[in-house]
Amino acid sequence: MELREYCPLDCPEMASLFYQTVHTVNACDYTPQQLDAWADGHTDLAAWNRSFLSHYTLVAQEEDQIIGFGDICRDGYLDRLYVHPDWQRQGVATALCDRLEACCGAPRLYAHASITALPFFQGRGYRMVQERQVERKGVLLTNFLVEKEPAAPSDGL
Repeated sequence: MELREYCPLDCPEMASLFYQTVHTVNACDYTPQQLDAWADGHTDLAAWNRSFLSHYTLVAQEEDQIIGFGDICRDGYLDRLYVHPDWQRQGVATALCDRLEACCGAPRLYAHASITALPFFQGRGYRMVQERQVERKGVLLTNFLVEKEPAAPSDGL
C-alpha cells in the first residue's frame, strides 16, 4: 500500500469509494434511508475537489486502485476517512490517520465519527465528547464528536 497526496483526478474514484463504503460498511448501524441521505451517489465533485485541495488530503493506493482516503483541516478537524469495503481491518485507516495526525500540528484533533467508526477512534485514544443528531436531506443520523490531543508536536502542514 502506498500513501500519497491527493490530486484532482482522484476525486471521481474517491466519490465512488465513499458511496460503496457507506452503503456496505455502515449498513449494520444505519437504515437504508439514512445511508441514502448520507451518500446518495451524486457527490458534488467540484465541491469535494475544492475541499480536498484546501485540506491535507491523502490517498491510500494499492497498484492502480484507491483503497482509502482521508483529509484533515489545519485546525485539527479530521473531515473524512473512508476505506474500501474490501480493505477493511487491514491497517489502511490506521496508516492514513497516523500520517494525517502527525502532519496537522494543531493542539487538538477532532472528528465527527459515525456509529461504525466510533470504536476505531476510541482505540486511537479519542474520547467521545458528544453524541449528535445531524440532519441530511430531512433524515436524522447519529454521530459522535470525538477528540484527542496530538501525541507529539509536529512540523505542521
